[in-house]
Amino acid sequence: MAPVHQPRTADVLIAGGGMAGLAAALAMRRAQPALQVALLEQADAFSEVGAGIQLGPNAVRVLRDWGLDDGLRAVAAYPSHLSVRDVREGRELGRLRLGERAEQRYGAPYATIHRADLHRLLLDAVQAEGGVRCQLQARLETVQSTPAGVQVTTQDGADWQASALLGCDGLWSRVREQVWGDPAPAFSGHLAYRGMARIADLSGAEVASAVGAWLGPRMHAVHYPVRGGEWLNVVVVVHGPRPADPAGWDHQAHAQALQAAVGRVAPDLQRVLQAVPSWRLWPLCGRSPVAGPHAMARDNVALLGDAAHPMRPYLAQGAAMALEDAWVLGRLMAAASSLPVDWPALLQRWAACRWRRCAWVQARSQRNGTIFHAQGVLRWGRDTAMAWLGERLLDVPRLYAGPPAPG
Repeated sequence: MAPVHQPRTADVLIAGGGMAGLAAALAMRRAQPALQVALLEQADAFSEVGAGIQLGPNAVRVLRDWGLDDGLRAVAAYPSHLSVRDVREGRELGRLRLGERAEQRYGAPYATIHRADLHRLLLDAVQAEGGVRCQLQARLETVQSTPAGVQVTTQDGADWQASALLGCDGLWSRVREQVWGDPAPAFSGHLAYRGMARIADLSGAEVASAVGAWLGPRMHAVHYPVRGGEWLNVVVVVHGPRPADPAGWDHQAHAQALQAAVGRVAPDLQRVLQAVPSWRLWPLCGRSPVAGPHAMARDNVALLGDAAHPMRPYLAQGAAMALEDAWVLGRLMAAASSLPVDWPALLQRWAACRWRRCAWVQARSQRNGTIFHAQGVLRWGRDTAMAWLGERLLDVPRLYAGPPAPG
């Protein structure tokens, strides 16, 4: 008689081993140490490709609450200010003090970090916490939600059963596709060129201590220090055609194509672009802002991070919103009296706490994209408003003072 195949079990399954998934695993275990968590990652190893992330005070506050401040300081940079400049003329349009001002105003600093460093910080914390079974090469094939929980199969033929499933599997989420049946994300018409430069190769420049944003017609550029201030992360966003594979976010790119797309730029920015030895191309795709809690939680399944609310990178809040998602869920878990958890009720309460803030950030990010790339009268109005209002226009208290604690 053939042996009976027994499914693998956990209290909660997390799909995706990126930052959203690791943050969710850490928050779950910190909130309920008895909770058995399984994290399913489709890749062969836990890793992140080379790119930078800006962490506003709202994100840094979450990491501090998890006791990760010392680890963050070992690898992050802390810019003194944001400088917004005209991409052609180089003149400064506006400036926002960060550094001590952010710490005093919001209780946490503004940090910039390499994606791989933040990913390693979270992975090390999860591994130190224990109680999380990390399964590599586990791409989700099917998801079925029942009153008793969720059943998942993976590409390697494994079956899983759990009380709940957290979809942290990014913009092209398999969980969202299987449970919500939503169409694929839409191409935005924008292409992001990404690269890194050694700050030592840019001696005499302001780049080591600032976030630089350059605004121009139908384009903008951003650069900031990472790796403790040794490297500069550089992103240039231009308008362009939809690539053959929009789902890939790490296409090969060429400096000549970038230069042709941006045209003439200010000498300071040109020096930065020339210092980047190689470029990668990222087609920017996304979704409409979250329409309600039903778009983030359904029965025993929830979507976190980009799987729920992909952010265009014009407010630098994609990673921060994923961290906030996990932090709020952890706070709600900690308030639960004991196991077993009423997962449908918990996840609906979590979605009710999160969806409006996430939708607002999504909408503001999209609006920023229009403002950054403005031409004609809109561009004149932007520059005039920035000159008159300065920090009042560039600061975002509603954002940086968060995340709001769940009520």
